[in-house]
Amino acid sequence: MQNSSDPTLDSAKSGLAAVQYLRSPQAIRERCGELFKLCLDDQLQFRCDLSQLDAVADYVIQVIQQNYPDWQVPFHSRWRHFQAGGIDRLAQLAPRWQQDPLEYARIQFDLAVTSVLLDAGAGTAWRYREPATGKLFQRSEGLAVASYDLFLSGSFSSGPTRLMADAAGLQNLTVAALSQGFQLSESNPLVGLEGRLKLLQQLGLALAEAPALFGTTDPRPGGLVDYLTARALGGQMGGQMGGQISATDVFAAVLAGFSPIWPGRVTLAGENLGDVWQHSKLPIQPPDQLPDQPLGISLGSQLVPFHKLSQWLTYSLLEPLQQLGFEITNLDQLTGLAEYRNGGLCLDLGLLQPKQPDILSQPHRPDAEVIVEWRALTILLLDQIAAKIREKLDLDANSLPLVKVLEGGTWAAGRKIAATLRADGRPPLQIISDGTVF
Repeated sequence: MQNSSDPTLDSAKSGLAAVQYLRSPQAIRERCGELFKLCLDDQLQFRCDLSQLDAVADYVIQVIQQNYPDWQVPFHSRWRHFQAGGIDRLAQLAPRWQQDPLEYARIQFDLAVTSVLLDAGAGTAWRYREPATGKLFQRSEGLAVASYDLFLSGSFSSGPTRLMADAAGLQNLTVAALSQGFQLSESNPLVGLEGRLKLLQQLGLALAEAPALFGTTDPRPGGLVDYLTARALGGQMGGQMGGQISATDVFAAVLAGFSPIWPGRVTLAGENLGDVWQHSKLPIQPPDQLPDQPLGISLGSQLVPFHKLSQWLTYSLLEPLQQLGFEITNLDQLTGLAEYRNGGLCLDLGLLQPKQPDILSQPHRPDAEVIVEWRALTILLLDQIAAKIREKLDLDANSLPLVKVLEGGTWAAGRKIAATLRADGRPPLQIISDGTVF
């Protein structure tokens, strides 16, 4: 039997501690912070002009006032996209489940998880015409409405009349069904279709392999509702809902349950790390030499975590929990989202400035160091933009948390400035997407 002095066991402990750390919001900010320091020392491929921070904050405030003149800003989540075209699709669905709020929350989780995993950048050519209204949508709104229709049709379920996404249904999903659901054709192409399909199929496998999170009978994303509420209620289910659920606990559950679905990513201690990438400017230290403590990797690894889709998903799961009567705590421990609208805002308004012109003229792979830098700097700058906005408005993080700044907010402002500067509204920096990152 191995003991605590066994170097193999010590290495395994260190590796698992590092994995746990890299799956935390703290690690995202700390690792991105290391690259931010290098940027301020002029050692990266971008310059950061913090003198533009005031102007960026003013621009975002203007966008928030236009979008939410009463300043009742909701969370940045997938639910906003289900309201595309001024149609509250969830309001049409909710009345069926008024007598069973727990099942309705499970349905919302099923819908949110599948829709978020289909929400990678669609490209500039794709459009979706909603059959029920005839309205035409594109980008995130189009993907949301298309995934909503796919969900209602039973495409993600093992039984077409069952309003759910379950393990068997997702594993059996075909490229033909997804292509038809997205209305694809030669004149209406969608970036990364096969990558999206693979994610959903892998999701089906992950659901079946984690019964503690997703349930033993008909495993489904909605099983997380029971897992999270039972923990919040001390293991007691079926009574009056209420109490507190930490956003970081939801995030931890999302990463624990869905990390196996990500394809071809960095692994550590046998664990797929997901949206975690390397950068050569950070000091290297082999995993077997990491100190045996959770924060050891922050001192000497080249790995930088973002967990963009996982945090986007976490934000999207909070509202159904609120509807059950739970107070969400620790909201601002989660980070901003390292994606092309938030990052595009920083580039388009001069907060970030590429040193070489080909950075903006050439497309890049998600693992390219220039993309890792851009995403890391975006994370740190979103915190600073949010702080500057609160300062200008005399608000605190409780009244205007980061998740509302994103919605009001930086994501919308990034889209607006892109449409102002480029006819097709594309972001300033181009990424070669496989449908699994952005």
